[in-house]
Amino acid sequence: MSTGSSDKSSDPPTPQSPGPDPMHDLPEEVLRAGWRRFWSKREKRWYFFNKLTGESLWEMPVVHKSPHNGVPGVPDRITDPLGISVPDTPTDVRSPPPFDLKRRRDSEASITSLGSMSPSKKMKMEGPVYWNFEIPSNAIIFEHPPCTMPPIHPEAESYRAQLTTKLRSQYQELCQTREGIDAPRESFNRWILERKVMDKGNDPMLPTHCPQEVSPSMYREIMSDIPVRVCRLRHPVEARKYVFKYAEAAKKMVESRNCSPDSRKIVKWSVEDIMQWLRRQNNATLEDYQERLTHLKTQCGPHLTEAAKSSVEGICQKIYHLSCESAKKIYDKHWEILKEHGIEECHRKFEVHKRRVQCYQIHMVVSCPRLPSISYHVENNVGCLRFKGEVVTLNQNYLQKLEHLYRIHCRDDRPLENFLPRVWCLLRRYQTLFGSSPNEGTGLQGALPVPVFEALHKHFGVTFELFASPLNCYFRQYCSAFPDTDGYFGSRGPVLDFHPVSGSFEANPPFSEELLNAMAEHLERLLATSSEPLSFMVFIPEWRDPPIPALLRMENSIFKRKTVVVPAFEHEYRSGLQHVCSGTDLYHKSVHGTLVLILQNEAGFAKWGPTEERVKGLLEAYKPQGNPSPSTSTEGRRDSIEGKNATESRSNSKEDKT
Repeated sequence: MSTGSSDKSSDPPTPQSPGPDPMHDLPEEVLRAGWRRFWSKREKRWYFFNKLTGESLWEMPVVHKSPHNGVPGVPDRITDPLGISVPDTPTDVRSPPPFDLKRRRDSEASITSLGSMSPSKKMKMEGPVYWNFEIPSNAIIFEHPPCTMPPIHPEAESYRAQLTTKLRSQYQELCQTREGIDAPRESFNRWILERKVMDKGNDPMLPTHCPQEVSPSMYREIMSDIPVRVCRLRHPVEARKYVFKYAEAAKKMVESRNCSPDSRKIVKWSVEDIMQWLRRQNNATLEDYQERLTHLKTQCGPHLTEAAKSSVEGICQKIYHLSCESAKKIYDKHWEILKEHGIEECHRKFEVHKRRVQCYQIHMVVSCPRLPSISYHVENNVGCLRFKGEVVTLNQNYLQKLEHLYRIHCRDDRPLENFLPRVWCLLRRYQTLFGSSPNEGTGLQGALPVPVFEALHKHFGVTFELFASPLNCYFRQYCSAFPDTDGYFGSRGPVLDFHPVSGSFEANPPFSEELLNAMAEHLERLLATSSEPLSFMVFIPEWRDPPIPALLRMENSIFKRKTVVVPAFEHEYRSGLQHVCSGTDLYHKSVHGTLVLILQNEAGFAKWGPTEERVKGLLEAYKPQGNPSPSTSTEGRRDSIEGKNATESRSNSKEDKT
C-alpha cells in the first residue's frame, strides 16, 4: 500500500481523530506488537504502521496470543508468514524493543520485504547457493541497547583502508630495521584479533584503548622468528642449511647486542659445538638435524630472547601508538563527513530492561545520510563496484546473497538506495582486514561445508553462527567482527558482546590464542547462567603439540558432553575467498584434524544431546561430497594455513620453555 509522507505524532488531530493521542490510542496488545496509528496527508485517512516489522495497513491489525507460546503481541501466520514466532521459545519471550526506529517513506511501499513475500515471489539465485535463509533462528537473548556507532560511509571507509595499509607497511619496516626480519606472516591480522578481545575503544577495527600496550600475540610471533624465521624442514639438505643459518644468526646477534658476558659465552659455545658437528656429519638424517636444532634453540633461546626483549617490546608499543593515532584521524574524518549532512553524535544513554526477547537485528541510532553513488558492472559473472577509482569485486551469486540478507534485515533503506554503497563499504572493510599479500587473511573466513551445516541443523538444532560474516554465513543470523558494516546484512555484533539465554549455536573461530581463550570463558559463563536449553558446537583444529589452553579448558569443562575427532585430509573446508574465487578453488582439504566439542547445559543436553545417531549423521556429512579438486592456488592457501599453525605451535612451545 502507499502512505503519506508525514509520520509525526505532533500533527494536529483532524476532525476524524479517534482521540487526543491518535498514535497510541490503540488496544494494549496492538501497541505491544509495535503498531502505531498515523495520518496520511496524501490519502486523507488513518493508517497503521508496525515499527518492528515495517508493515503498513489501512485496517486495524489483528493481534492475538500465539497458539504456540501464548505470548501477547505476537502476530499470527498471516502477519508472520516465515514463522518467526516459532514453537520451542520460552513462554516469557517478548518482541524486540522499538528504540528510535523511523517509518519508511512513500517510495518504500513498493518494496516488498522478504518477510512478507510469498514463496513464489522469493528471490531466485543464479549459480550455486551455499546458504539457507529460510531457517528461522531459535536464539533468545536479553534486550540490549542500540548501537551508537557512526553509520558507514565510503569516504570514511576508503580513508580507513589507506591508514591501515600504511600501518601494515610501518610494521614491516620496524621488523626489518630493528630485527632484520620480515614481519611474521598473518601476524598483523592476529594482532587485530587479539587486541579487539580487550580493546574498549570506539574504532571497529584498529585497537585504541587496551589495558597493556605490548601485545602478547605480536611479541610472541616476532620472537619466534628471531634470529631467523621459522620454517618447515622437509629434506636433510634443507635442514642442514637452516641449522647453519640459525647458528650464524645467533652468534651475530649476541655480538651486536647488549648481552651479559655469560649469555654471550653460552651462545658462542653452543654455536661452535653445532658447527663442529656439521663439519663431521655429512650423511645425517632429517631427524638428526631437527634434534640438533631443538637442542641449539633450547641452549640459545632464553639468551636471545633477553637480548631482543626491549627492541621487540618497542615494536609492539610503536604499532599500538600508531594505531591509536590512525583511529583518531579516521574518527575525526568520519564525523566531519556526517556533520556536513547535519548529523550529530549521539550521547544519549538508553535504558534497557533485562528481559528475554527473540534475537533481533542491530539498531543503529545515528541516522545515515544519502550515500554517494557506486558504479557497478559485471565482467565474466564477477560484479565490480567502483568508488573514486577503488574497485572491489565479488561473484554475482554472492551479490544476490547480500541483497537477500539486506532485504531481510535492513530497516532504514527499503528502496535499497544505499545498498551498493554499503556493499562497497563491507567488501572494502574485509579487504582491509585480510591484507594485500596473495592469499593473506583467507584463514579468517574459512567455513564449514554446506552438508555439515545441514547436519548441524537437522541433528542438533543449530540456527546461528558465532563466527561468520555476510560473505561466508550459512544462516540468516550470526555474529561477526564489525557491527557497523555487517549489521545491515544480519550480523548481531561481536560474539563476546552476544549473550544468548537459549538456542543452539555453531562456533568455528579464526585462530588467535587470546580470542579462543576468551571464547571458551564466555561460553562457559553463558552455560552456567542459563537454565534454558543452550548448546554450542565448537569446531577447532586438533593442535596438541602443545595443546592450546582453550582446548584444555573446554575438554575439562563440566559442560562438555562429547568430543568428536574428524581426521586430517578426510574432510574439507570452504575457502575464505569463496565470494571471489572460482568453483575449482572453493574447497580445500584440511591438513590437520578437527575437534568438535559439544558444550551444553542440562536443558540443552536433554534437547540436543549428542546421541550416537546424531554424531554419526554429523560425521557422514563431513565426508567430501565429490567437490572439485583444489587447484594450485588452493594448495598455496593450504600451505599458508599449515605454516601459520606451525608457527603458532612453535612459538607457544618456545614461550613455555623460556
